[in-house]
Amino acid sequence: MLNWWLPENVSSFGGDIDWLFHLIYAITAITGILVFVAMGAFLVMYRDRPGRRARYTHGNTTLEIVWTIVPALILVVLTFLSVPAWSKIKMSMPPTDFVVEVNAKQFNWQVSYPGPDGKFGTEDDTLFLDEMHVPVNKPIRVVLKSQDVIHSFFVPSFRIKQDAVPGRAIQAWFDATKPGKYEWPCAELCGFGHSGMKGWVYVHTPADYEKWAAENLKGGGTAPAQEAKPKS
Repeated sequence: MLNWWLPENVSSFGGDIDWLFHLIYAITAITGILVFVAMGAFLVMYRDRPGRRARYTHGNTTLEIVWTIVPALILVVLTFLSVPAWSKIKMSMPPTDFVVEVNAKQFNWQVSYPGPDGKFGTEDDTLFLDEMHVPVNKPIRVVLKSQDVIHSFFVPSFRIKQDAVPGRAIQAWFDATKPGKYEWPCAELCGFGHSGMKGWVYVHTPADYEKWAAENLKGGGTAPAQEAKPKS
């Protein structure tokens, strides 16, 4: 329906995000139309006319209560409708053996793949700058860290956005459903070079990923990964 003006969704949970987005967009669009129609009507009804004197009106208490309660109820309903998607994306990460570590710094993304020992931060890690390679249709767990200020891991086509905060290891995940090259900008103002802080996520078919891993990772054909523990 409205997907023509959004980046292509290639995420397993992107449909849930888009549905909420379209719902909120419809509500705000209808509200905006009603407000502008009312403004136009009032401009005509209460325009200056010869012989007409302005008068003060206190307003309508009942109407004021209604337009306070109705938006509040809409927000409450939207909150409850958002809970399933929030729980799926933030609270119920699927089990996976594919974990990468992303260290953000002004103004680059450092992507680490563990070596044969399956641990991050050791000599057999493989480090890439501003690029991540993953297989299609496989849950990918990302451990986000920052070396300086707050950055934000944002891949529009994956419908994922998660801050990277100094001193914390924050987990996020995605499951890309279509091979391709996807833009990965920083979505948090992080300094004078913020606009140039951009990477790319390459989603490969299983065969192509195995080939890439064999040629680029110290661990060989597949990237061994550790099960990272989230930090509060």
